[in-house]
Amino acid sequence: MSASPRLRPVPRPGVLAIDPYVPGKSGAPGHAKIHKLSSNETPLGPSPAAMAAMQAATAKLENYPDGTSTLLRTAIAARYGIDAGRVVCGAGSDELLSLLAYAYIGPGDEGVFCEHGFLVYRIAILAAGGTAVVAPERDLTADVDAILAAVTPRTKIVYVANPNNPTGTYLPLAEVRRLHAGLPGDVLLVLDGAYAEYVQADDYAAGLELARDADNVVMTRTFSKIHGLAALRVGWMVGPAHVMDAVNRIRGPFNLSTAGMAAGAAALADEAHAATAAAHNAEWLPQMIAGARALGLTVTPSVANFMLVHFPDVPGRTAADADAFLTGRGVIVRRVAAYGLPNALRVTIGSVESNEAFLGALGAFVRGDHA
Repeated sequence: MSASPRLRPVPRPGVLAIDPYVPGKSGAPGHAKIHKLSSNETPLGPSPAAMAAMQAATAKLENYPDGTSTLLRTAIAARYGIDAGRVVCGAGSDELLSLLAYAYIGPGDEGVFCEHGFLVYRIAILAAGGTAVVAPERDLTADVDAILAAVTPRTKIVYVANPNNPTGTYLPLAEVRRLHAGLPGDVLLVLDGAYAEYVQADDYAAGLELARDADNVVMTRTFSKIHGLAALRVGWMVGPAHVMDAVNRIRGPFNLSTAGMAAGAAALADEAHAATAAAHNAEWLPQMIAGARALGLTVTPSVANFMLVHFPDVPGRTAADADAFLTGRGVIVRRVAAYGLPNALRVTIGSVESNEAFLGALGAFVRGDHA
């Protein structure tokens, strides 16, 4: 009698179809000085007030954090004039995007997101057991008509990053409202405003009013970008009370650290620091775009704290070639082939020194100067 095959646990259907999220590179071997422009981090760092609050919070590491994030939710509510009871905080907005999928999507259900949207949307939908549906974009921008055409009776959630990562493009508020008006009332519209604080366009809004007034809209935000708290993983969302209640039922009881909550509340109060970060970006974003375009490269118009630079599909001139060349100069940028953009690189707006290092290295690459 032959031995029976050994069994082992098998993930449920769909899990192994998920491509793990791969973050941007953070180093270049052999370089003492690295210019990291791969993760959309603020070059100004966190507010000194946030640092002080975080350090003070370490005095009681033996105690569990407040499971309802009262301090931070109260600070968010006061800052934005919303009901603290309709705010839920998470370990970065990534956790909240996933919790929404777990609460509303199951086998047979669908979640919709845009063609070049944030990779976490697909991961969250598949992890919840649902089917990921991609809506095509127009000119690397979310297309409201395409999104609405992708919605079926099985659709439970539509995710829209506004501005979008990695393209940097955005939908004006009028288009967001048109999207919401076209959705069935039982479809949850999730507006991801991770980069909202950087946008200068007059026709833009992050969606706070929609999330406050509608029964099927949620807006998510993060402290990882303009507030410089990426290492602490702090995010929040606001939406209808019934949606917040559903998420709170599956949310981990201590999903934020005490230090993260304290630093977030302090960062929110330091409006001058955030304003300085926004002003730095407003100064350098157009300069970086103009610099790349002056070298003959195409750059997608961006309203966020990064830009998408396109390269020709020509041997020796490709995005992969440029990435390798820049890494060799100690400048780290982001490949975005996983987003369906194999011929582009995403570049964060960094410090003055890093921005100038990038433009100098990019110029050398375009000129063929490999010395």
